[in-house]
Amino acid sequence: MHILIITETFLPSTDGVVTRLTNSIRYFLEQGHQVTVVAPDLGVSEFEGAKVIGLPARNLPFYRSKAFALPNPRVKKLLMECNPDIVHVVNPALLGASGVYYAKKSKFPLIASYHTQVPKYAEYYHLSIFKGLLWWYFRKLHNQASINLCTSNVVKEELDEQNFHNVHVWKRGVDTNLFHPEKSDLNMRARLTNGKDNKKLLLYVGRLAPEKEIEKIRTVLEQSEQFVLAIVGDGPHRGPLEKHFESTNTVFTGFMHGEELAKAYASADLFVFPSTTETLGLVLMEAMASGLPIVAADSGPTREQIKHEKHGLLYNPESVESFKETVLRLEDEALRKRLAEAAWQDIHKMGWDDQSRQALAFYQQVIESHTKDYNKKECS
Repeated sequence: MHILIITETFLPSTDGVVTRLTNSIRYFLEQGHQVTVVAPDLGVSEFEGAKVIGLPARNLPFYRSKAFALPNPRVKKLLMECNPDIVHVVNPALLGASGVYYAKKSKFPLIASYHTQVPKYAEYYHLSIFKGLLWWYFRKLHNQASINLCTSNVVKEELDEQNFHNVHVWKRGVDTNLFHPEKSDLNMRARLTNGKDNKKLLLYVGRLAPEKEIEKIRTVLEQSEQFVLAIVGDGPHRGPLEKHFESTNTVFTGFMHGEELAKAYASADLFVFPSTTETLGLVLMEAMASGLPIVAADSGPTREQIKHEKHGLLYNPESVESFKETVLRLEDEALRKRLAEAAWQDIHKMGWDDQSRQALAFYQQVIESHTKDYNKKECS
């Protein structure tokens, strides 16, 4: 089949959505399908045989660290030129809104996927007044699709409550060949600890934004000299975070990719994840595959991946004190090793193929349903 993916984010951007898409596209191509991607123009025109069509992108006032493509009528022309068998709109919001509108208007089979809790983010940007409006907007977009995918059961329940139609959970995946405990590297550890490699290294990986609640980690550094912190990633909140962590043993690395990122995970002692706004949290699985014990906020999507006292420790997200005390428990080396081993054992055989096969099955289901509906209309 010819699959057209219209997405708000793609390479060279780095986040869980891009990771899922690139691994899915790679699998689709291996299975003999044709893939075209429409995304914000960030200089990428091809990915491993898939054509990438970039549309003009710009920075927006509320999020200057990332470029977005706005709704664009050119999407209609691209749809007609590609004539795909299925259109998959990923995280429809701006560019994706054009994808939904023109795919529906031109009667192409349409599937959408929900990856970002934008209505929840509103609370962190002092925009709670718009939360209802945001739910209305995203519901209106997603309900044009025949099937909606999301990345956890908890998010599915929330979308069901918000009257999103025909929601299914898209399985999780992680590259267990890339992320592995054997990628531990002494030079990387020295870099991340700023030469203090005898200390216990806390690692955070992800976008640097207010809703991630990264500030909480400072309480641990203030309480115990046994820990140092490495923050891997970038985002609009980096400046305030660098100021917040001044005078602590904290290293900011910016983005890391591929082998470099795998070495960073495997060279740490403990992964910390304060965020409660994730729809999945791919970094949790990357940390588990790298053999790291985890301290994470007790939230629905996190509980689907991290079993408390088995793979890691969950803390009460309403309490900074709870976070600090939970991390300090992992000064115990035996506990760290037990949690790390269990985490690795439960995930090291996982890959991306299952979730990619699942996506293809959903595509085929939508195509067949669309064909039946079209034939019925023709007969009538």
